[in-house]
Amino acid sequence: MDGRRRNPYELTDDSPVYVISVAAQLSGLHPQTLRQYDRLGLVSPDRTAGRGRRYSARDIELLRTVQQLSQDEGINLAGIKRIIELENQVAALQARVAELAAALEGAAAAIQQREAQVHASYRRDLVPYQDVQQAGALVVWRPKRSDG
Repeated sequence: MDGRRRNPYELTDDSPVYVISVAAQLSGLHPQTLRQYDRLGLVSPDRTAGRGRRYSARDIELLRTVQQLSQDEGINLAGIKRIIELENQVAALQARVAELAAALEGAAAAIQQREAQVHASYRRDLVPYQDVQQAGALVVWRPKRSDG
């Protein structure tokens, strides 16, 4: 979320709004097929207090995908279930990688800020020490005489 409060009546792709007959019509499947997919754990819609199924737009899209994989690609339902599980796992991992990347960027920015603070705190009246032997030059220091 972006930090703003959401309208509780705002519909999203995950809002469970469709009864099984409407979901069947929208997906082009028979209601009994939807029940079977639910039993197998392929597409698990939300439930009402009375245990009625409520499908979301995302569920409808998933039903269409299951049907396409089954009919067009010839994948059995167990294979489809595994594909869905792996896709969900990939999505979760991608979200986690994005979280970690954002955290890393934040940490890097904090380090750079702290580093800048340390550099800004250096005393400017100090002169870096240079070892005479390493510099290859001989420096003789003679204090000024005070003729007092």
